[in-house]
Amino acid sequence: MAKSDKPLTLKPLDDRVVVEPLEAEEKTSGGILLPDTAKQKPQQGKVIAVGPGKLTDKGTRHTLAVAVGDTVLFGKYSGSDVQVNGKEYKILRESEILGKIVK
Repeated sequence: MAKSDKPLTLKPLDDRVVVEPLEAEEKTSGGILLPDTAKQKPQQGKVIAVGPGKLTDKGTRHTLAVAVGDTVLFGKYSGSDVQVNGKEYKILRESEILGKIVK
């Protein structure tokens, strides 16, 4: 089994979400190829895992608005970058997610 074929062994807590960032665009809309140094940090990603939700004062869990498989938008510098099984992931709080991309 290759490094990237291992199952994800990361389980987020509370209202945190694990996101796999989508690759940065390699071409501009005009067709110009971008070198690695000119690529912007990706601000979209696919939700890989979600936590159980934030614990309320009443002792219940608040359901998250995102689910595994959703494509989400997040800020350039939000969340924490982690590497698990040789792959890059981002761990975000639900409040750091700007929106879902609905197809």
